[in-house]
Amino acid sequence: MASIVCFGEMLIDFVPDTAGVSLAESQGFLKAPGGAPANVACAITKLGGSSAFIGKVGKDEFGYMLADILKKNGVNADGVLFDEHARTALAFVTLKKNGEREFMFYRNPSADMLLKESELNMDLIKNAKIFHYGSISLITEPCRSAHMAAMKTAKQAGVLLSYDPNVRLPLWPSPEAARHGIMSIWNEADFIKVSDDEVAFLTQKDADSEEAVKSLWRDHFKLMVVTDGEKGCRYYTKNLKGKVGGFSVKAVDTTGAGDSFVGSILCSIAKDNSIFTEEGKLQEALKLANACGAICTTKKGAIPALPSISDAQALMSK
Repeated sequence: MASIVCFGEMLIDFVPDTAGVSLAESQGFLKAPGGAPANVACAITKLGGSSAFIGKVGKDEFGYMLADILKKNGVNADGVLFDEHARTALAFVTLKKNGEREFMFYRNPSADMLLKESELNMDLIKNAKIFHYGSISLITEPCRSAHMAAMKTAKQAGVLLSYDPNVRLPLWPSPEAARHGIMSIWNEADFIKVSDDEVAFLTQKDADSEEAVKSLWRDHFKLMVVTDGEKGCRYYTKNLKGKVGGFSVKAVDTTGAGDSFVGSILCSIAKDNSIFTEEGKLQEALKLANACGAICTTKKGAIPALPSISDAQALMSK
């Protein structure tokens, strides 16, 4: 059985073949598999871990292509469903000159939104070490109820709950709805990874301020990590807090960098959960995760850009 189960959306990102142009100006688009939880599942297997993905795609060419990509990347796809009536979600992504992104989504409704509780592969969830999810699956029913049921099953089975909110404002009815929806399950998690931008959005305070981060901390958390882009990350546990520096690389496309980071840290936790209490091990694991995130920005697309353990070690040894 897979040790890390990732739940949520998988979709096709259409990325302009030229950086720095708007969607309207772009002449051509490259088709790239995406969706944060699916990226994380592939990041894990790329690093030698074992993962499964649970989610729904359309019974269409793109849906079959995505399921195939999971399998080619060694991800257990037993939890993947195909919807007869809805299409696989699409996202058009604009790459600005610095590799940062803007999104335009086609989901009305897309297959991932229609996953029902009765369709969940609960055995995969119960037998996992870690259950990982985002917040996009919380936006609409019936997927929201399926998400809540999956979390409850994982918790009852003693599985560690991992949450990366992955804020995508265009998908929510309003910024307030996003804030409320994302925070509605905040207290359930054991591990949370959140970016500096997301800290600012969720707390409406400066992401660098200790006060902002403190307001997101809960005493039962095993670990909370704030990622600061190329600067690295900050970590918080019950008894520890500190920073781990990042790696300077030439960023082409930041898509998937956070997912690469999460995949790496989840691999480390699944191998040895003493990283929650032993600071040396935690810093080593975060250094590796920072390297994985950095490498992912040096190529276009998320899944094709995910590093192997030797890629990450090569960057770390420079």
